[in-house]
Amino acid sequence: MRITKVYTGVGDGGQTYLADGKKVSKTHPRVEAYGCVDELNSFIGLVRSKLPPHLSEVDGVLKQVQNDLFLIGGDLATPEGAPFEVKRLGDEKVKYLEETIDGFNSDLRPLEEFILPTGSEVAALLHVSRTVCRRAERVLVRAMSSDETLNPRVQVYLNRLSDLLFVLARWVNWRMGVPEEKAEFR
Repeated sequence: MRITKVYTGVGDGGQTYLADGKKVSKTHPRVEAYGCVDELNSFIGLVRSKLPPHLSEVDGVLKQVQNDLFLIGGDLATPEGAPFEVKRLGDEKVKYLEETIDGFNSDLRPLEEFILPTGSEVAALLHVSRTVCRRAERVLVRAMSSDETLNPRVQVYLNRLSDLLFVLARWVNWRMGVPEEKAEFR
């Protein structure tokens, strides 16, 4: 794809185009959903920029996730029945997340209490990404209530992704020798 002009002027009036060419408000549920996914992708990019070289296995996972999030963005931006074929998120992406969660989690001690979303800078950024992911999931669920054609696998993927980001935050702290801080309820 070659883009010669970044600006179109359509957004100046609060409108944008879905991938099928339909003009909608920037507050359209699909636009809200893929906007949150884009924000999440950017936060994950920030995490990757902060990863030390000895955590390359985390970088590989996050790079795959970023590519999946681009796929999701296209999926969400393209209504069913578009006059062209679009790749949709499939079950294999959810399975990848589940296997990855299990792999990283196997190194960690079982969680017996609530922990604070802190630790190393990378772990803290993973926790921020996790909360952005949860928000993206909530926005998507709201969008799904008004548009039954949205791919339900995307919601499952985002749900698993937030779990992965939590596990990765714990794992990064473990690998960096940063102890977890228990939440105190006083």
